[in-house]
Amino acid sequence: MRILHVINGELYSGAERVQDLLALRLAEFGYEVGFACIKPDKFPEQRMSKDAPLHLVPMASRFDLGCGAKLARIVRQQGYRLVHTHTPRAALVGRVASVLAGVPMVHHVHSPTTRDTENAVRNHINALTERMSMAGVARLIPVSNSLEHYLRAAGYATARIRMVANGVPTPGPLLERILPRDEWVIGCVALFRPRKGIEVLIEAVARLRDEGRAVRLRAVGPFETREYEVAIHAQAARLNIAGAIDWTGFTRDVNAEFAQMDAFVLPSLFGEGMPMVILEAMAVGVPVVASDVEGIPEVIDHGRSGLIVPHGDARALTGALAALMDGRHDWQAMREAAWQTQSTRFSDRSMAQGVARVYGEVLE
Repeated sequence: MRILHVINGELYSGAERVQDLLALRLAEFGYEVGFACIKPDKFPEQRMSKDAPLHLVPMASRFDLGCGAKLARIVRQQGYRLVHTHTPRAALVGRVASVLAGVPMVHHVHSPTTRDTENAVRNHINALTERMSMAGVARLIPVSNSLEHYLRAAGYATARIRMVANGVPTPGPLLERILPRDEWVIGCVALFRPRKGIEVLIEAVARLRDEGRAVRLRAVGPFETREYEVAIHAQAARLNIAGAIDWTGFTRDVNAEFAQMDAFVLPSLFGEGMPMVILEAMAVGVPVVASDVEGIPEVIDHGRSGLIVPHGDARALTGALAALMDGRHDWQAMREAAWQTQSTRFSDRSMAQGVARVYGEVLE
């Protein structure tokens, strides 16, 4: 059965990687995925699922409902049986397409729409758009228990909600690594924007160095805006640690970056459903230190498979990293527990199986 995933496409970050992995794995369960990009940019070039059909249907504006009519024609002509959307904007046109083409729609919820960005007005508009688009949608798929609770609190019927945890590939058996004895490399992989909390991590690294610890920060990923990039570099200069930070930019080979990290930190302040990057770090056995935001504590068993710290608290983050460096947590045991947790509970196959089960409910 053919499924059309409607995506924005201007980025290649968490939600886009979920869709990409689903396209690679859903064939195992009898579903063929096609993509429709309504803001084509990064995704068409950077996706891994090159064999999946890709339809470029750019929206002329945020409320270009004519795009939905174009999608409906694609659905009918290509024989798609279901429309699957992943963002509020995609949900708006996807719902138009599903109604016009007479096929059901499911919607994936990757983060809480009311607190997804730093812009309160944008959040409000997106939440209203998503709410309007959800009338008659067959299923909602939150990626974490916290998002399931969020949807229930927002008034969505429990009968329509099916939680499917995110998942990533496990590259293979856990590779042996030696506990760092001299300099520690603390890593962070993200699309750097204010809600990711990189300022907190930079302050924590500065505190660790002030304590006399040999530590570097490896920051992997692009900045959302040039203005924000300038502000972050100014902070690093002000704290006198600009020379201790390696800014590597975007990479497709994230595992090669993880191989250079002794610990991975995601200091997000809000707006996380279940971050793919945490699962990817765990899949290669890099101990994770992350903030207590949304679905993150559902993945990490504090003290066993990683460490959880209060969001926005640089002092607490410093203490957690110092404890790991000092051996108050077993670094090797934490690596093994993280790998075991990811490979058994958060694989790309388990994610695809969960989504396929939702499709089966709707289409049967």
